[in-house]
Amino acid sequence: MAKSKNNAKKVSYISVPSQIINSLSSSSLQSLLLSPKKPSRNRFFRLNLYRSPIFWFLALFLFCFLGMLKLSYNLDPLVPFSPYPCVTSQPQLQDSFSKKLTTRSQLGFVSNGEKNDIKDQEVGSVDARELKSEVGFGSNEVKDESLKGVVDFQGGKSDGFEEESEFWKQPDGLGYKPCLKFSREYSRWSELIVKNRRKYLLVVVSGGMNQQRNQIVDAVVIARILGAALVVPILQVNVIWGDESEFSDIFDLEHFKRVLANDVRIVSSLPSTHITTRPVVESRTPLHVSPQWIRARYLKRLNREGVLLLRGLDSRLSKDLPSDLQKLRCKVAFNALRFAPPVLELGNKLAERMRSKGPYLALHLRMELDVWVRTGCQPGLSHEYDEIINNERKQRPELLTARSNMTYHERKLAGLCPLNAMEVARLLKALGAPRSTRIYWAGGQPLGGKEALQPLTREFPHFYNKEDLALPGELKPFANRASLMAAIDYIVSENSDVFMPSHGGNMGHAIQGHRAYAGHKKYITPNKRHMLPYFLNSSLPGAEFNRIIKELHRDSLGQPELRTIKAGRDVTKYPVPECMCSDSHTRSSL
Repeated sequence: MAKSKNNAKKVSYISVPSQIINSLSSSSLQSLLLSPKKPSRNRFFRLNLYRSPIFWFLALFLFCFLGMLKLSYNLDPLVPFSPYPCVTSQPQLQDSFSKKLTTRSQLGFVSNGEKNDIKDQEVGSVDARELKSEVGFGSNEVKDESLKGVVDFQGGKSDGFEEESEFWKQPDGLGYKPCLKFSREYSRWSELIVKNRRKYLLVVVSGGMNQQRNQIVDAVVIARILGAALVVPILQVNVIWGDESEFSDIFDLEHFKRVLANDVRIVSSLPSTHITTRPVVESRTPLHVSPQWIRARYLKRLNREGVLLLRGLDSRLSKDLPSDLQKLRCKVAFNALRFAPPVLELGNKLAERMRSKGPYLALHLRMELDVWVRTGCQPGLSHEYDEIINNERKQRPELLTARSNMTYHERKLAGLCPLNAMEVARLLKALGAPRSTRIYWAGGQPLGGKEALQPLTREFPHFYNKEDLALPGELKPFANRASLMAAIDYIVSENSDVFMPSHGGNMGHAIQGHRAYAGHKKYITPNKRHMLPYFLNSSLPGAEFNRIIKELHRDSLGQPELRTIKAGRDVTKYPVPECMCSDSHTRSSL
């Protein structure tokens, strides 16, 4: 309170929050000052009224009261200061989205994209649970009518599909199609081989699911070379993951037998006539041996003993084989080795949930601790994580598979290191991937957890893995079964519109061949050795950087590539020309 000079009147003041003052537009205040006044017979009285503090106190109180009513009625509690003015101009749309987001948050079903966007006070992506429960499996329609506005709000079409862009454009397959026509000599020998009841081949395969897959392919070819029946391969218990899965847990055994019935006889176990036979055991087969070497080494002893046991088949068989044997490799890899029905069913369901809102990208991220240890590389997270990797490498030097005479920086510039999350994000953006791209990421948990993925999820918030997409209980039958989990990742990745690995490996190579055999679906091979110097050039303008990166990858998008251009290439990675023909009249014999 304060007194005037004549102490005749007292003037009162009130403290008003700045938010309320800011909520009153300038036009409102202007209309107050210019509002029409009541006619008065006393002009002097009218002037004194405007000078009265009581008048201004009452006027200010009235407008503050009306402003508070307006704010309390219209303000959305979830978005107190929305950075998107269009959101508050669409109350019905915002209310629908807010209710769904609040409900899912209370249940703990908020996706990675929504968590990041809530943190940044932005409206996030449609949650993975909407992909699972509110969209029909295999359907391109949004079941809940209220969701159609939400999809449109996020920048997509009302039916969940975004417009075609250059990023989703598929490579020119040049008309290549599967072509597995075997020679007459091969067919003639097949009749004798499948009737043989004297020779049996036992194999023990090791490693992860994709490594085991490669060894099974070679086991079938070796059985064919020796003219022996193949006993269903034994999967060695993985010492790292403790996975005790058997062949029939991962693959469809009956389908495997049926597809190869005219090539190699597949049996579930040794017959009683051979069960007590002491097999010829071989565990040190050299690398990249030829069919002639195999026959010279094993055939005589196999004919005498009747059973041959092979271990450690990884990369033992030559990649350069006669044409018929190359076709057999493709037949096993792309047709015979189909996943077991429960695995295939769930993998296809997850793929359909990803596709329900349009095309999607699959990433195989190689960011696990053992990957950084084996490659001799650093993830670029922090000094603490670098120390963890260095200590693990010192304790287990045998894990280092990269060139030990090179420093980390030399390996990095040579393209021998996996891409980290920031590098993956920059590459995708340079290649034209829109922010709305739906990404399925396959692989184990990265070193550093969610922190390691943040550079990628900030740029692409629609980011899901199998745990995000699966309904409660769907993954329970596959828990603690690394091979089965890898098989699910394989199915969703193979079905994607675009696939990209952050580093080479058995899964990436297998999917590259599978996508080529399916018609050369887009497969991005990061040109790490040539692109990384531009990643380090901070002075390069963004537009020029994008142009250079696109040019470097112009021929690395899954186009047909002849295996025969370079010796030693695996036909299951490059199926042209042995397993695919450009003649439109030639088709697979399957």
